[in-house]
Amino acid sequence: MMFKVLKSENVASTIFSTYLEAPDIACRAAAGQFVILRTDEKGERFPLTLCDWSPDEGWIRLVFQVVGTSTHKLSLIEEGDGVLDLVGPLGRPSEIGDYGHVVCVGGGVGIAAIYPICRQLRRVGNKVTSILGARTVDLIILEEEMGEVSDRVIVATDDGSKGLNGRVTWALEEFLKGEHADLVIAIGPAIMMKFASAVTRNIAVPTRVSLNSIMLDGTGMCGTCRVEVGRQTRFACVDGPEFDGHEVDWNLLLSRLSQYLGEEEISRRRVEKCEC
Repeated sequence: MMFKVLKSENVASTIFSTYLEAPDIACRAAAGQFVILRTDEKGERFPLTLCDWSPDEGWIRLVFQVVGTSTHKLSLIEEGDGVLDLVGPLGRPSEIGDYGHVVCVGGGVGIAAIYPICRQLRRVGNKVTSILGARTVDLIILEEEMGEVSDRVIVATDDGSKGLNGRVTWALEEFLKGEHADLVIAIGPAIMMKFASAVTRNIAVPTRVSLNSIMLDGTGMCGTCRVEVGRQTRFACVDGPEFDGHEVDWNLLLSRLSQYLGEEEISRRRVEKCEC
């Protein structure tokens, strides 16, 4: 069985949006959950957080950045073709409550992951401020959609090409100097979430992060996605993906995420040369 690609487009620089036909997943999906997919028989299994879904029309939307072999392959799949394997929804849904003022920080493609969370938080009555960040203006995504689910949107780019000039964590720190927040949710690169958690730890603002660590089976059996949270081993696929950002061992996580970079670069070059 193939999961048909209904629509695929390049939304910003190396970032793509793909709609997949997956009615069984769409009717069960909740904000904060993810899927694990495999493009073909030679592909690896990798996780992507759900950006959107329609139970009535039976589709899910995935937004991803091309960073290695698997995402490169996914970006090349044309409308009408499909992916070989798709499992989900996986992980624990985001805890949604009426907290008061929630600040949602999205870094790069993490903006897509935080979008459905913001939407649900606002539906239950929260005031939502969204801070969106990327290296440059070409990597800012879903700004209009985020505006529809937020009371205020702040944009920051590392090079100053749009919005505030500086990293998104700097924008968060500056914002919290003048505004009270009852909860911060940060999703993006691990290094961004690490520094966002450091900012909020200093002023004791509860902070959640979403960890997409290296994954394989998605059931907690293989142990590949293990992370250390509160000095205890947790598995991102079944215990997460959301955790207390102040409790995550960020140095260990960053080390594990970088351990296959060399092999990934070799694999990506082979795919680009159509050697596999």
